[in-house]
Amino acid sequence: MTLSVSNTLSGEREPFEPGDPDSVLLYYCGLTVSDYAHLGHARGWIHTDVMHRWLEHLGYDVRHVENFTDVNEKITARAGEDDLGDEEAEVAQTFMTEVIRDMRDLNLKRADVYPRVSEHVPEIVDLIETLVEKGYAYESNGSVYFDVTTFEEYGKLSNQKVEEMEAQGDDSDEQGEKRNHADFALWKADGVSEGSIKEHRKSDTEYSVSHPSGQTWDSPWGEGRPGWHIECSAMSMKHLGETIDIHVGGQDLVFPHHENEVAQSEAATGHQFARYWLHVRLLETDGEKMSSSLGNYSTVRGAMAEIGPNAVRMFLLSTSYSNRQTINDETVSEAVDRWERLSGGYGRAVEALDSPNARTKVEDDELREEVETTRTEFESAMNDDFNTRRALAALLDLVTAVNRHVDEHDEYDYDGLKQAVETFEELGGEVLGFAFGGETGGDVRLAEDIVELVLDLREQEREAGNYERADALRDELQELGVEVQDTDSGASFTLP
Repeated sequence: MTLSVSNTLSGEREPFEPGDPDSVLLYYCGLTVSDYAHLGHARGWIHTDVMHRWLEHLGYDVRHVENFTDVNEKITARAGEDDLGDEEAEVAQTFMTEVIRDMRDLNLKRADVYPRVSEHVPEIVDLIETLVEKGYAYESNGSVYFDVTTFEEYGKLSNQKVEEMEAQGDDSDEQGEKRNHADFALWKADGVSEGSIKEHRKSDTEYSVSHPSGQTWDSPWGEGRPGWHIECSAMSMKHLGETIDIHVGGQDLVFPHHENEVAQSEAATGHQFARYWLHVRLLETDGEKMSSSLGNYSTVRGAMAEIGPNAVRMFLLSTSYSNRQTINDETVSEAVDRWERLSGGYGRAVEALDSPNARTKVEDDELREEVETTRTEFESAMNDDFNTRRALAALLDLVTAVNRHVDEHDEYDYDGLKQAVETFEELGGEVLGFAFGGETGGDVRLAEDIVELVLDLREQEREAGNYERADALRDELQELGVEVQDTDSGASFTLP
């Protein structure tokens, strides 16, 4: 059975055929780093991670790009708050550090590139200039807008007609600058407006900050900031080329974000932007999507502290990416129980395999057949649009077979147990990303604590005037792969 996927672009289940039969170009719309990550974000991360893992399991060379949006009015609005820093860039850096820690604790494979908007403004400006030159975009009062009427296929991803669309952009001044109500901003003149900052403030407190309107850059149309939608097109094309195989993102991004990506990218290049659009359905609590703006969220860090990274992963994979998922006490408790059952079955298989009662000449055909059935069912499930729910069911059936074998025999089938352990490690570990034999998060948090102690010692040496010793401590951390960045608000670091 070959892999088939649900393509939002066609609205159909399609066989997966990448442009290059040996490799896959994968882009995931990453997080706007204006707050701590919540489980709705983690749902997208983990399903994209498993897609990446399964594609590699099938033999593809996967190039995975996942952006960080570090230029946004929501980030600007947090400047001066608590210990976040008084610059948009400092706020973004603070939350990005936490997001990366969450990613590592969840045992996500690293993307090949994590591009940031702030690093790609030249590419964004170049792309906008191309659209203006080709007649798809126009300048108005220092801002630049995409004219949706010039792109005949506008609306093909979200299956909408231009005349039926609501206006894009909340700013009344912006509406007055546009030719059509559905046109969207590629470049915004000046900085973030005072009204927008107030709208996104977490409190009514007034803060004194260096640049209250956020970062701005020079452009052919004057000082300003990139629009939201143009960012992903520019970063994707920079690191993956004009046409990618799979574009993944949350269901709530189909319109306007992804629709606008399609229009501006294909208008600029004349080529298809993405062959397959895969959208992760929402995580809901009390009938509403989990969202930072609604305040109805559980942070990734809090959930890991409560039930552990593996149980978080089990919860989020228990519902396939293409189905809505509900979080409540019952669904979380079920996930914890399933993880305990899976890890317990793996542990029991390892214990029996490594015991003197595991014998070379003992054969349990039922156990060996269940291993083969598990592999067949798992492969069928994952090739069925990455159906992680069915894949997990297959692994849990193998747990039942292992427990039955150990309970009913005084001497164990060494080869059968070895096959079972390898199946758990290959399919549950390498593909679904579980860390058998211990939580990944504990080791990461211990390493972070140790690095922070070294940085505290380094700061003490600097305050005492022992600069050579302070520099030596930093050099020693860097030799271990720890990247240290000195900022106005103190030192931050990134683990290898």
